[in-house]
Amino acid sequence: MGPASPARAQHELTPADVQEGRQLFRSTCTQCHGADGDAILGIDLTHGQFRGSTTDADVVRVIRTGLPGIGMPPGAFTESQAANIVAYLRSLVSTPTSFVPGDPRRGQVLFEGKGACASCHRVAGTGGRLGPDLTEIGQLRTAPDLERSLVDPGAEVIPTNRHFRVVGRDGTTTTGRLLNYDSFTVQLLDGQQRLRSFDRTALKEAAFVDKSPMPSARDKLDAGEIADVVRYLVTLKGVTVTMP
Repeated sequence: MGPASPARAQHELTPADVQEGRQLFRSTCTQCHGADGDAILGIDLTHGQFRGSTTDADVVRVIRTGLPGIGMPPGAFTESQAANIVAYLRSLVSTPTSFVPGDPRRGQVLFEGKGACASCHRVAGTGGRLGPDLTEIGQLRTAPDLERSLVDPGAEVIPTNRHFRVVGRDGTTTTGRLLNYDSFTVQLLDGQQRLRSFDRTALKEAAFVDKSPMPSARDKLDAGEIADVVRYLVTLKGVTVTMP
């Protein structure tokens, strides 16, 4: 992170500062910059790409005074609030686990219980196999990416995570996770997590499904609970984590 602003110099950055910055960014800045901070060409706020600003103090100044001539109005923020927005944006570049809002212990309980995530996803060898293994997901996806995947699973489906559908000549349809596809057979893990093998000559259709089979977490969890699950997921980096 660049040189601290005068407001930041008064105290050390805390997770509460980052949380406030997150709330301010989402309630105000996303109207123009989008939820991921990349809605304006040439700017990607959540990945550290700021137009004409190289230090935190520069970005704080731009947030408060705007950029005349290019359409960015001044923001009604105190210097401390603007600095917290910058702290939130900077935190997303590497997603320091301690700065991600939510409680990982509650998130794990929700993941394994109320959210029913473990019915399809495995973590460290435990859970379902229908969805991607999440044991190392904290190393692969940022907190905003994970939240988006939870609340809007169909917004972006990674090719390797798409499900596959086969339709037999009798019209029977089976959809599941593709395990193998060769010149002779198609093997799927179906919705009941059963291994199914199909002779390709007996199929009239075999293709990937573009729509994600995963339901939105909004159907089961409130905003606070989703934050807890995201906080848990970012701790999953391929090693055993003992929750405090």
